[in-house]
Amino acid sequence: MGRVGSCFDNAAAEAFNSTVKVEYVHRRRFATRSEARLKVATWIADFCNTRRRRSRADGLPPVEFEQTITQQRAPAHQRPEAA
Repeated sequence: MGRVGSCFDNAAAEAFNSTVKVEYVHRRRFATRSEARLKVATWIADFCNTRRRRSRADGLPPVEFEQTITQQRAPAHQRPEAA
């Protein structure tokens, strides 16, 4: 993202890791590391990536935000008609 040693290189990854820990990991107990890996991966794929609202995306979940952006960028002749 930036030059070597820039403080902004890991900012996005650190913010994501913090979110996973605060919203999911610290609220549960896992019997094994394997269970923890599986549950965290499932949480990311099923909730975080599809339903968790993002302030940077106007309060929309990522899937809805991507659909909105795709529709806005499509040429007028390709957009579905609004009812």
